[in-house]
Amino acid sequence: MRHVWSAGKPADDDRGPVIEGPAVLFDIARVSGDDPIIARYGDPDRLALYRRKFSEEVVVPPFKYSYGARLAGQLGWAADLLRVKPYSKSAWISLTAPGEEYDAVPCLIGLAFRIREGALAMTATFRSQNAFTSYLNYLPLSEVHAAMAAKLGTEPGPMRVFVDVPHLYLSDTRQALEVMRPASPRPP
Repeated sequence: MRHVWSAGKPADDDRGPVIEGPAVLFDIARVSGDDPIIARYGDPDRLALYRRKFSEEVVVPPFKYSYGARLAGQLGWAADLLRVKPYSKSAWISLTAPGEEYDAVPCLIGLAFRIREGALAMTATFRSQNAFTSYLNYLPLSEVHAAMAAKLGTEPGPMRVFVDVPHLYLSDTRQALEVMRPASPRPP
């Protein structure tokens, strides 16, 4: 959020005005549902909904697509490839299809898996992402990552995330600023 807030510029979006930041690439060593920021500011009901979006092969309202359906079969293909060629850089899967309806192109457009140093690294590529609610994607993605690692008999390694257009909706500004506010210093 700080990246978008500090380096972003005003832009438009179908759901209202946004602050749009420059593309960003980062690694997450370990995604945890026990994160104190998520515990304090997260929305457990929305997280449950997003977990269903990633795990079920049917479209879960209010979404227009299912990551579960888009991942079905492809994760097995990637695991099979890495079993045969554990050094491979080709275990990429696409979550888009030619001719998508314009309003149903997924934000997460691809996943890549690599076995390095005995652990399964995963890259998630997003065409766009709401920085305020990104945890709703990262926690279910960490479950996909852990399941793939278990299939391959490895530990999950880092999760690399590339976001082409990170953004914050102006309507979320108050809540985003509350999350970004530095913690009060502890009294001596």
